[in-house]
Amino acid sequence: MRFLLSIAMILLTACQSIPPLPSWQSPEGLAHPDLGQIIDLRSGERLSAQQLVRELADVDQVLIGERHDNPDHHALQRWLLQALAQRREQGSLLLEMLNPDQQKRVARVQASIGRGQWPADLPGALDWQKGWDWDLYAPVVEYALAQPYPMLAANLDRAEITDIYRRKPQLTAAAAAEPVQKRLLEQIRVSHCDMLPEAQLPAMLAVQQQRDRRMAEQLNASPKPAVLLAGAFHVRRDLGVPLHLASRDTKVLVLAEVGETLSAEQADFVWFTPAQPQQDHCVEFGKKQQ
Repeated sequence: MRFLLSIAMILLTACQSIPPLPSWQSPEGLAHPDLGQIIDLRSGERLSAQQLVRELADVDQVLIGERHDNPDHHALQRWLLQALAQRREQGSLLLEMLNPDQQKRVARVQASIGRGQWPADLPGALDWQKGWDWDLYAPVVEYALAQPYPMLAANLDRAEITDIYRRKPQLTAAAAAEPVQKRLLEQIRVSHCDMLPEAQLPAMLAVQQQRDRRMAEQLNASPKPAVLLAGAFHVRRDLGVPLHLASRDTKVLVLAEVGETLSAEQADFVWFTPAQPQQDHCVEFGKKQQ
């Protein structure tokens, strides 16, 4: 009897240690009927957050797609890392936002934090890239750095990107298929607000796909179970990283804004959040192009 009571107390404590779901921060879609819904795209079933965690905890590789400027996506990423930690020992966390030339810095900072010494200027110590809004990523990064598993770079260095622009390496197999290339080109056009010269698109497509390939290589080599945080198009089953993975023991969760549409071809699960104003991104991009 005492044994059963002890098990019950352990389970209760584990459940209680998972933090409550974060409050919404984005301004649009707060009255949308899909807000907060988690859908299993294979079955159409609606899941609770705890059911989703159980699904994700059973695989070696979890790919989580985000919209980079949506604070709700980053809050849910941290929540998911904390919740998964209650069900398994994490092997590694990989970030699109980190380049290989930052890896030594990340390792030094993580070792220092493990000794209880936090840098006074954490983004400076990491050489955090200005293109990734630190205020948005800080909660996830700070949490991950305090964990015993490594936080790993999953992107390309700038020198590698420059080389890809020059030589445009060719891909084979599924990633080279015309429908994949066509859909990715359209995504690049839309994400840059139709302001890019057409001649620039092939090079940008090559960079996009080489980023996918690098993320897959890093996932293949990383301690398991592994989680990858990246842009939603990078993690899509039909277009991105999964086309390059060696292991099929993978599940894809896309954090999507209400009003978006996804299919089982693209991901295993979708979690709908409020939206950020799309026009602000295009206005800002237009200013940078001037």
